[in-house]
Amino acid sequence: MNITDLFVRGGPAMWPLLFLSVLTVGTIIERIWFWSRILTREREVSGRVLEAARRDGAAATAISQRAGRLPMGRFLFSALKLHDPDPEVFRLALETAANEELAAMRRGDKVLEAVIALSPMLGLLGTVWGLMLALRGIDFTDLAIGETTSTTAGGIGQSLTSTAFGLIVAISSLAFYRLFQGFVFGQAKVFRQAGSELELLYRQAWAISSGKPSTLGSSVQLRPEVKPGFLPDKASNGRSGGKLGGRSGDTAGGTAGGTTADKPDPPTDNGTGDGDGAEAKPQREINDF
Repeated sequence: MNITDLFVRGGPAMWPLLFLSVLTVGTIIERIWFWSRILTREREVSGRVLEAARRDGAAATAISQRAGRLPMGRFLFSALKLHDPDPEVFRLALETAANEELAAMRRGDKVLEAVIALSPMLGLLGTVWGLMLALRGIDFTDLAIGETTSTTAGGIGQSLTSTAFGLIVAISSLAFYRLFQGFVFGQAKVFRQAGSELELLYRQAWAISSGKPSTLGSSVQLRPEVKPGFLPDKASNGRSGGKLGGRSGDTAGGTAGGTTADKPDPPTDNGTGDGDGAEAKPQREINDF
């Protein structure tokens, strides 16, 4: 029995089922191609952008813009492209972009849902139609004849072909539908994790720079575990350290000279103030991306 005979025996319901099967195969192939491009690169892109964001916001923006072909790149760039936004605006930009990207990832789900619901129904319709035709051809006066009974049984068996075909289409669609749903849930988790870490880094930069994160440049390295405001301003600390070192050196020298007037003055270390000031400067990692 070839495919043509199968469709003839299945009845008129086989043709809608054929259309649904072709639609299902096309949707599955398109979704497999889509997921094969992004599953292996999403975490790589998010890691590179977050690593750059700890050092230089401009570098992170450039990396996310270059990764604009991937959902993760578009998601992170939607917030990084804004110029010194309020942290709440930054968070809303991430949420909006995440919703858009996840909606695009669910493309094709409605088609598979429709196929899962319609295929068994069409198969059952074909079976009922075949049973009606088989029972209509029965002559109740010839029920005792074996030939009539075998013919009726053969017609009933053929009418079940559409149900079997419909179940095959529905089960196949359901399997791939659940697989794609798992991919979407996994990507939502990755988006949530990357967005939360990026928002935390931005809030730290916002607190350190008094609302101007773009002025930090690459001289400040942000860390997720560092509290906002922990890293002070480099120039002000250097000046304050130098002044304190100079004042301590002058005071110590004056006191020693007043109490021991008959002894020669001890040599004055002119570099004491500068050295203390240098030690008071915070050490920061300066990394060129």
